Parts: sequence; C-alpha cells; structure tokens
Amino acid sequence: MTTPPFREMTQVFGRIGLLSFGGPAGQIALMHKELVDDRHWIGEERFLQALNFCHLLPGPEAQQLATYIGWRLHGVRGGLVGGGLFVLPGALVMLGLSILYVHAAQLGWFAALFVGIKAAVLALVAQALLRIGARALNSPFKYLLTGLSFIALFFFDLPFPLVVLGAGAIGIVVAALAPHWLRLKPPVSGEAGATGTRLLGLTLRTVAAWLAVWALPLAVVALCLGPDHVLFEIGAFFSKLGVVTFGGAYAVLAYMAQEAVQSHHWLNAGEMADGLGLAETTPGPLVMVTQFVGFLGAYRAPAPFSPMVAGVLGAAITTWTTFAPSFLGIFAFAPWIERLEHARRLQGGLAALTAAVVGVIANLAIWFALHVLFARVEAVRHGPVTLQVPDWRSLDPLALGLAVLAFVLLFRTRVGVLGTLCLCGGAAVVVRALLPLA
Repeated sequence: MTTPPFREMTQVFGRIGLLSFGGPAGQIALMHKELVDDRHWIGEERFLQALNFCHLLPGPEAQQLATYIGWRLHGVRGGLVGGGLFVLPGALVMLGLSILYVHAAQLGWFAALFVGIKAAVLALVAQALLRIGARALNSPFKYLLTGLSFIALFFFDLPFPLVVLGAGAIGIVVAALAPHWLRLKPPVSGEAGATGTRLLGLTLRTVAAWLAVWALPLAVVALCLGPDHVLFEIGAFFSKLGVVTFGGAYAVLAYMAQEAVQSHHWLNAGEMADGLGLAETTPGPLVMVTQFVGFLGAYRAPAPFSPMVAGVLGAAITTWTTFAPSFLGIFAFAPWIERLEHARRLQGGLAALTAAVVGVIANLAIWFALHVLFARVEAVRHGPVTLQVPDWRSLDPLALGLAVLAFVLLFRTRVGVLGTLCLCGGAAVVVRALLPLA
C-alpha cells in the first residue's frame, strides 16, 4: 500500500466521480480497478474489510467506500475529497436535468420521452430485484423474511423504517440463537483494533461535530423561514431518510415515493418514475434521485423566493441532509472497523435486513408498474389490508409495449442501462410523432 500526494488523490477521485455510472456494483468495481489493481493505494483485504464495514452503515455503500479510502489515505480532508467528489458530479448533472425537466415538461416530445424512460425504469427495478435477491437470499429463513416484508408493505402499508429495522432486530436475535439460519460469512481475517477510552472519546466528539454539521442548514431555515416552510420539511424528511437507507437506493425508493407523493404531495407518481430515470443517467449514487424530489417540492412552493431559487435551495438541502449521515458514519466509526468486522450479531442484523430489502424492492417494482402502466390506480381498504387496484380501462398500450421492449433490451441484449433508457425514450418519441394518439 502506498500513500499518494493529496493532489494526485484528488485528481483520481475526481475521475472516479465523473465515470461512476452503472450502480453500486459498477462503481465499486471501478474503484477496485483504480485504487487496488492499478495504483495499490489500498490492499485487497483492507478493501474488502472496508466494503463489509460500509454495508453495516446506512447510506450509499459506494460513496461511503470512497470516503473511507480517502480517509485512510489523507485523514478527514481525504475523506471529504473522496466522498465529496463521488457525489458532486452527479449532483450538478441532476440539478441541470431537474431544471430542464420543469421547463420542458409541457412539450409533447419531452413528455413522450419520459413515457419511454418510465417504461425502462420498470425493467431496471426488476433487474435490481433479481440481482439483490440472488446475492442476499441463500437460506429458507431469508426467503421468509423477504415474503413477510413484502406482505407488510404491500398489503398492510406498514412504515418502511419499521419493517427494515424490525428485520434487523430479528436478525440480531437469530444470530445469537440460530446463526445457521442466516448462513453468515466468516469475517475477513484481521486483528481487532484498539477500543480504549481515547478512541471512544474521539468517536463521541466526531459524532457531535457531524451532528452539528448535519443540522446546520435545518437550523438556518428554521430561524429564517420557520419550521413550517417547505425547505425545513424537505430537510427534516431527508434527514430521517438518511438514517434508514440500508440496502441501497432501491430499498428506500418505495418509502420515499410513498411519503413524497402521498403525504407531502411534492410530486406525482409519474414524476417520481421520471426522476429515477434521470438518476440512472447520471454518475454517482442512484439515491441522487432524492435531489430531484427536493427540487420539485421547493420549486412548487417557492415563497418567499422565485421558483428557480427555491428549487436550487431545495436540491441543495436535500443533497446535504442525504449524504451528511454517510460522512458521519465513516468518520465516527472507521477507527473501529476491525472490531465491527467481528461483531457477529451485527452482521446477523444486516443479513436479515438485506433479506427484508428484497421484499421492499418487490413492493417498489409493483408500485412503479401500476403507476406507469395505468393512468388511474385506487387504494382500496378492507380492514387492515390496503390494496392498490388499477382501473384496467386506463391501461396505456404504449407504456406496456415500451416496458416489454425495455425488458428485452436489458435482459436479452448487451445495450446496458444507458442504452435501454435511450432506446426506449427514443422509441416513445418516434411513436408519438407518428401516432399522436398512441
């Protein structure tokens, strides 16, 4: 392992941030090639330890991994550069696309383009469901947790945090009583690090400092605009979301969509799918879709600002409150990494939580399918059970055909995510131009 000059490290992480397309798997593979294989800045074993550690924390694991490696190389400033440059390019691109979206949404060709993008999103969510399921479900007990989490969300409309954190608590108990049910992998070899009073004091100071950093924008908004302003609501909501984002972006999208669409009314279900499609085309974490939601929420309730200024402020506070918890987790707990690697009960909780996340993503897939393919979907209650019932007369034949095309492109060809999005969007524009009533 070699320690590079700070300037060289900054340049490399900047390039990683610009090229980090393809979701966490592709992003982690890119970092492994650049930092382990090509430059030997971190060893293979330490890289794997860091990745396992990042899975224990809420937030996007690829961004946390970049933060951790930067911290290993150049301390706190290295972590800020590594994690910050992983997010910044995608945040700027997403902001530009959000601005374009609100200005062009009424144009016929632009609306048609997003019919295709939403159809492609269905295939992307299905692909994520299959990939994560194949990796996470390796025992009957995990399949049971997946089924129960899906039933809890889809039929009983239970809160997402309750479902995933409840699964984590079950996993901790099972790891102690029947660990074979979870088929836990052995920890990466290594000695447990020192955990003395000095390290504990450093951790507490770090947590306190980053909690203050995290809360600063919310405090400013509350003082200047009041706690009832939409910017404070956005910041508070995404702060809460930031501490329960286990299992990757797809795991929290259903919860975020439900709250943003049905509770806060910042956007509608179709726009939520549009935002996910935009996030798939940008570098950086997919959870950047939160910025699109924050932009639209503030843009539509701008007072006392202009809509554009309010939208930019909404995007900024969303990004801040979404990613500040990731920096807090890395800087506070990275010194404990070796000890956490040997915490079997914690690993059991994470394994159970990941199994529940598969059920969460299945719920998301059906939610998106209903709202993309049908113009009208009604929530029907039967006692404690809530069913999402589509109006079959409102089925969109164009969306259905494009969804089939997206599945074929993604599962049967090598065009990839960007190719699928572009081809489906282009096909929608062409069909609408030739058949305006399609």
